[in-house]
Amino acid sequence: MRTENKYKVVQSTRTSRISSILLVVLIIVLFAAPYWAGRGDMRLLSEIFLYLSLAILWNLLAGYSGLVSVGQQAFVGFGGYLLFSLAMFANVPPLLAVPIAGLAGGIVAIPIAFLVFRLRGAYFAIGTWVVAEVFRLVFAQISSLGGGSGTSLPATIVKSIASTKSMREATTYWVILSIVVLILLSVYFFLRSKNGIALRAIKDNELAAESFGINIWRTKFVIYIATAALTSTTGALIYLQKLRISPEAAFSVNDWTAIVIFMVVIGGIGSIEGPIIGVILYFILREMLADLGTIYLLILGCVAIVIMLKAPRGVWGYFRDRYNIELFPIKRSVVFKNNNGVK
Repeated sequence: MRTENKYKVVQSTRTSRISSILLVVLIIVLFAAPYWAGRGDMRLLSEIFLYLSLAILWNLLAGYSGLVSVGQQAFVGFGGYLLFSLAMFANVPPLLAVPIAGLAGGIVAIPIAFLVFRLRGAYFAIGTWVVAEVFRLVFAQISSLGGGSGTSLPATIVKSIASTKSMREATTYWVILSIVVLILLSVYFFLRSKNGIALRAIKDNELAAESFGINIWRTKFVIYIATAALTSTTGALIYLQKLRISPEAAFSVNDWTAIVIFMVVIGGIGSIEGPIIGVILYFILREMLADLGTIYLLILGCVAIVIMLKAPRGVWGYFRDRYNIELFPIKRSVVFKNNNGVK
């Protein structure tokens, strides 16, 4: 008797389904943090979520699109300054100013993209850094925003967020957590879509992707604008939490790009899990070694070198290759099954 083999295309695994359930439970627990965590813990969690947002976005930009930018601090600072400007001079509620800052960041990124997309490789990276420096110099000249010394968000505007300090902190925390969940899920489902397949094809081989009719320039352009908008949104939230902004802090390449690159590289660039692992490892190292002063930075550098030598694909890449597991699968797999149900 002839046995016919059947097959189906799947994008999920048993491991990914279990991890999805655990992720939902974790999100619920984290949303309840204002009821079980102290203020210090909530501020630390908020900082972790903000860095996770930046890491996921930079990974999408560099790890999947091949656009290695060292100037994303331009959009972090722009989002923060626009939040302050809208709240202080246009009487826009701070929480409403956050998405407006994100939208404005995406619009501002359009002419920047036309400029920097003329560059390739290291020249593209340098070009994005130059753009960020221009932003820093421009905002340092705006006296109404404190010039080079910066400014603080007025108390009346801060109090408009909520009636009490604890409620303001909880509200800000919930907004930050909502944004990082939105960014994570948006990137995940985008990479699983047809456009995500096109993006991965461009990453693997641009010439081959173009031969299949994929518009490489347009695809990268859309990714650049989207990441700029969401990075500006994240920047607005960063300074909504800090309540004070200055050009040196807002456009710091060390704080908003170098550390983010470190997180993505040690976690595993080109994977969704990589930035998550990288952020966790960075904050564990920071909490353990921060009291060591400058030695702390040297240790971080040594950790990065060791990981790049021993695990070029990052910590998650090492475990994925060794144990063949994926928590956020984006590739399609073919599963064969015969009439007896045997796979």
